[in-house]
Amino acid sequence: MTLDALRLEVPDILETDVVSLADLNEQLAQARLQSVELALQHVLGLLFGLNRSAMTLLERQRALQSFSDHYRHYSKAYQGEQPPSALFVHLCNELAIGFKRLLLQILQGRQPSRPHLAWCLYMAQHFLAQSLLRHYQLYQEPPPSLWRDSHLLYWIGEHQDCLDEPVAAAFIPQPASTLRGIYQQMLLLALSNPFHLADGECALLFGALSQLAELARLLPWEEDDEIEGPIIDLTEAQPCLSYAQHPTGSAEYLRRFELGALLVALHDPAPLQSKAESQILERVQAHWLVRQQRRHTRADQRSECNLIVGLGGIHAQLLEQRPRPTSAQMLDTSAGGARLLCNADQAAQLSIGQLVLLLTGSETPTLALVRWRHLNNEGLHLGLRYLKGLPRPVWLRRAPSAQTHPGVLQSTPTPGNGWHHGLWLPNGQFVEGENVWLQMASAHKQAILPLPPANLLTASVTRYPMQLA
Repeated sequence: MTLDALRLEVPDILETDVVSLADLNEQLAQARLQSVELALQHVLGLLFGLNRSAMTLLERQRALQSFSDHYRHYSKAYQGEQPPSALFVHLCNELAIGFKRLLLQILQGRQPSRPHLAWCLYMAQHFLAQSLLRHYQLYQEPPPSLWRDSHLLYWIGEHQDCLDEPVAAAFIPQPASTLRGIYQQMLLLALSNPFHLADGECALLFGALSQLAELARLLPWEEDDEIEGPIIDLTEAQPCLSYAQHPTGSAEYLRRFELGALLVALHDPAPLQSKAESQILERVQAHWLVRQQRRHTRADQRSECNLIVGLGGIHAQLLEQRPRPTSAQMLDTSAGGARLLCNADQAAQLSIGQLVLLLTGSETPTLALVRWRHLNNEGLHLGLRYLKGLPRPVWLRRAPSAQTHPGVLQSTPTPGNGWHHGLWLPNGQFVEGENVWLQMASAHKQAILPLPPANLLTASVTRYPMQLA
């Protein structure tokens, strides 16, 4: 199944004539003079017709901006503990429909600018988030289409490089300022056991998450990934898979919701956060791991350690060339990974997805990936995922006498007498299907091997599964 923008749920165009826009703002202003319920009926009627009419991109965009401005006015009636009316929830849904249709027009037209596309994606996601919030405030299950469209908007943003484009949007309760942030704000709200919150607490929690949600990350899913956390299937009509569900979809659409940096940031000083917001965040965070127990027992262990950062440095260390290490302090550890604290000036080289070698004084160093990070006044907090197996240095060439390129071979014993190998290379150095000459550090002979499809890709390195005699 391929995710496609055309799967966005929007109604058919029912009319051939364009809705009259000449007096739209005047009609919206007149509606404000009525009671809230009568005004919402009038505004909804206008928006309902607009969403089902053929319009130019510019006409639709200007009209939706006007409706968004008036939405802010009507949302003031439902702040605090006041539950929203059914008409207001319907207004959120129709505004989401409007921006989804606008998005389709943008994608079907000429190549849009990234800020323009990011703004439209954000606005569509924002009104889906508002619909989600209002359903939870009424203790109602949101419609399945809401999650299908939310996942699809995230997918489009991911492929259009729009996830982290900042958008200025003055709404209450406060949304995060990027598409990634507001999507993850929705996920966190859904994971917070919202039907058990008291009146008014859903909106309070949504606002409290606005400054934190962007710290989480959706990472590629791997079957052998032993790190705990929610699993999201972007093709499913639900926020994430339940604890009892096993991923059955294509790995291309599966993501692991990494919360490490967010959980560390919850304990940072937050002067703009109210006491009530702090208390509700503290209360709901236990639900964010989908009630899953840790696969590995984590133990506090404060000890000094060193990191060799990057594939080139790891290759040199494995050859006993002693590159300059990065000092760190281990805060806790488990069989699956560790949390470290480094100097803040190391942030530039220790990015998410970076390959590192952990040196703790034991005879065998540990290969690991930087899974999450968070920078605060204590320094740079790192979450490492251990990569099981013995790391060994190798050289690769495009021909027997061509230039050498360093690589790292990760070898793990399998039941019986076999081995499973993974070859780590920098991104973009070789391509799938290319024949490479591989030489082990302890051997003089070279073996020619075709590079198979990668089974793990990060922002820095790629891992290829290898079959070696």
